[in-house]
Amino acid sequence: MMDLVCFSHLRWNFVFQRPQHLLTRFARQMRVFVVEEPLQDEKEFLEVSKADENIWVVIPHLQGGISEEDSNQKRKELLSGLFRDMEIENYIFWYYTPMSLAFSDGFNPKLVVYDCMDELSAFKFAPAGLKESEERLFKIADLVFTGGHSLYEAKKNRHSAIYPFPSSIDKEHFKQARSINDDPKDQADIPHPRFGFYGVVDERFDIDIIDKVAAQQPEWQFIIIGPVVKIDPVSLPKRANIHYLGGKSYKELPAYLSGWDIAIIPFALNESTKFISPTKTPEYLSAGKPVISSSIRDVVNPYGEKHLVHIADTPEEFIKSAKQELAVTDRQSWLSSVDEFLKENSWDNTWSQMMQLITSKLALKTKDNKNHNLNLKENVYV
Repeated sequence: MMDLVCFSHLRWNFVFQRPQHLLTRFARQMRVFVVEEPLQDEKEFLEVSKADENIWVVIPHLQGGISEEDSNQKRKELLSGLFRDMEIENYIFWYYTPMSLAFSDGFNPKLVVYDCMDELSAFKFAPAGLKESEERLFKIADLVFTGGHSLYEAKKNRHSAIYPFPSSIDKEHFKQARSINDDPKDQADIPHPRFGFYGVVDERFDIDIIDKVAAQQPEWQFIIIGPVVKIDPVSLPKRANIHYLGGKSYKELPAYLSGWDIAIIPFALNESTKFISPTKTPEYLSAGKPVISSSIRDVVNPYGEKHLVHIADTPEEFIKSAKQELAVTDRQSWLSSVDEFLKENSWDNTWSQMMQLITSKLALKTKDNKNHNLNLKENVYV
């Protein structure tokens, strides 16, 4: 029986995204332990809570004021205690952050997987030493997955077993938006046309284009759903036609989507967005909503090139695309193209392909170990 120990820089209960989609599927076959970043506390202990069937969230609590070296040593000791208490013996290490190498060395995983979902070094407040830690992780990883094709192209020469796995979707979940008629209470009184976004609002979000379009088109309503992190909320534009509804659960998203006229992906074009592959692109489309996005590479190719999504980087381009889309009265042909394109796109398929690679690599390592042991025995008798 194999366990999976995941090291994540993201909180399990923050936003339901790639890690949650994949790890809940791994939990169908194995125990999953999600080791999060530490919290500061008066005393040192390990908080372990069951988040879902076969999934445990693990949060180290450490005293403040200790050095980074002491912090890593205490995290290693707490992790060893978890392995002892939960009887974790045969396991895979699954990394979302290379920084976890500082306290996860000294263990003996059967397989090391690096799911590189973003170029973390380009994000605001990225920790020092991230690039060096990633270089170490590339050297010890058995498999590397990337969160998109552009990220794969940037890193493909750094590992011999690296595979692109761009954003997938839970189609049935988001297709609900095509048939929901009741608006959530906090959205019900907002007039149409509505332009909606959900996701984390951070340094990747293009505040300027939203502000300028909202100013030029005061009858258009902009609905922003999601937590604001790493930027000052005061910096967000405040207009009568911009509505910040806060964070919503994954379960609630189709109900909000159903009431939008156009979904938007207004990401700024900067270092932090250079390699991203927004999960919301196929989710919006699966909900049957027209999409306007900035020219993020993994949105342009394939969605923009296949005319499934409008690409706009300036207020003028945004307004032109929006007016064109608002004038459409029959989207059936476009919807058919969307559904055909997304036919094979699912988190189940992505997980299944990953699992095949993991199984093959485990079998190969087991065979190599057996051959190595046989050679050792033969040498003993020589």
